[in-house]
Amino acid sequence: MNETDALAAFASISSATRLRILKRLVEAGSSGLTAGDIAEAVDATPSRTSFHLSNMSEAGLVTSSRQARRITYRIDFTTVGALMRYLLEDCCNNNATVRACCLPGGGC
Repeated sequence: MNETDALAAFASISSATRLRILKRLVEAGSSGLTAGDIAEAVDATPSRTSFHLSNMSEAGLVTSSRQARRITYRIDFTTVGALMRYLLEDCCNNNATVRACCLPGGGC
């Protein structure tokens, strides 16, 4: 991941609703969720949720697939992982303290 992509991804999740969507899609895993299911989970209107999902998709954080009229959204774990790796390795220069804080029980 480069700086431009990282900035787009961070900007995409810089709203409370989008961060809740990200969390919910991570929880859903590879099964994903429909926009209606996501809207209900994050207490947003379906049209607003679709707007947020479109933004997150443009940033590469979310993918979608269509089966007939049903669109299922999934988190792109590769992109999220690349974003975390960029933050740790490029921004934080693999700082041992920062890395330790990312582990369960890291003591930070």
